[in-house]
Amino acid sequence: MVKGARMRLMFTFTLFFSGFAFAQSPEEFIEKIKLPEGFKIELFATEIENARSLCQGPEGVIFVGNRGGGKVYAVVDENLDGKADKTYVLAQDLNQPNGVAYRNGDLYIAEISKVSVMRGIDSKLADPPTMETIRDDFPTEKHHGWKYIAFGPEGKLYVPVGAPCNICLKEDEDERFAAILRMNADGSELEVYASGVRNSVGFDWHPKTGELWFTDNGRDWLGDNKPNDELNHAPTKGMHFGYPFCHAGEYADPKFGDGRDCNEFIAPAQKLDAHVASLGITFIEKNVLPEKYRNSILIAEHGSWNRSTASGYRITRVELDGNNAVSYEVFAEGWLDGAEKLGRPVDIIELADGSLLVSDDKANCIYRITYSK
Repeated sequence: MVKGARMRLMFTFTLFFSGFAFAQSPEEFIEKIKLPEGFKIELFATEIENARSLCQGPEGVIFVGNRGGGKVYAVVDENLDGKADKTYVLAQDLNQPNGVAYRNGDLYIAEISKVSVMRGIDSKLADPPTMETIRDDFPTEKHHGWKYIAFGPEGKLYVPVGAPCNICLKEDEDERFAAILRMNADGSELEVYASGVRNSVGFDWHPKTGELWFTDNGRDWLGDNKPNDELNHAPTKGMHFGYPFCHAGEYADPKFGDGRDCNEFIAPAQKLDAHVASLGITFIEKNVLPEKYRNSILIAEHGSWNRSTASGYRITRVELDGNNAVSYEVFAEGWLDGAEKLGRPVDIIELADGSLLVSDDKANCIYRITYSK
């Protein structure tokens, strides 16, 4: 190769690689995560591909759902030192098994169109039991079809079905669309609990009242700043939260809102920022964090996908006074570093010692957040 051609080739490589950003590992960027004074974030588990929904099993065992890789994991902290020692793959080749829920020694797994259970999982992590289908007649649409599931205080399993679109009125064809459903643990007596819910991928129950609170993702393509994502409160069955007619309690939909009044529907308990993709939530229950954090909800904001300036990529806190939200503020941030998206928080759970686990499906890890005075 002549000298001039070699120099042109080297120049081309230089231009290419100078514009190519290699993804940082969580070990590299975790120091960039900012938390309030007294809080600390560390890695609980790494190399958990597409870590999504979390639930607690026996002490030291965390079950992890997975949307992109078709797997369900058990992550084990054997010596309870705040770091995982073992990871088991409990199932694979599933259809977006995002949702996991644990009850009485059994692990429930939600795929797009069905919910299954692994009986007696506690003693069978290394040799998982066969999955037993308890219901397989949920809609098959994949758009907003992945599910977060959890057992309510009355023992029923709550299963959402998102709208199979950005904006549409499919509930007239099947009332299960754009709703949160619930059923018995054996799959019987399925019913609609809440309607007008575009896509909820996280909910929890108030530790004192036992009432349901949930996040809902606002629709796209109405601009960067509307509609808001929502934190909603559903204390009773049968409430309608507006979709697709009204968004965030105030925006009539340009296609479906004609002739409808937003006052017909339940307004959000707290409007969240637009397009932040609010997912998992948890109430702070343990008396470990400072007083101001009690009666608070932490929300994993997964991050926008089509906003001109990215939003979310953080954890926020909503403080409650009774059933009234009185503040909405950032609790943890740093996963968005300028234009670089380092990670995407998905779900949050509180452990018995008051520490918090946070899953991240972009960085393929689980973080542990602790507090000390």
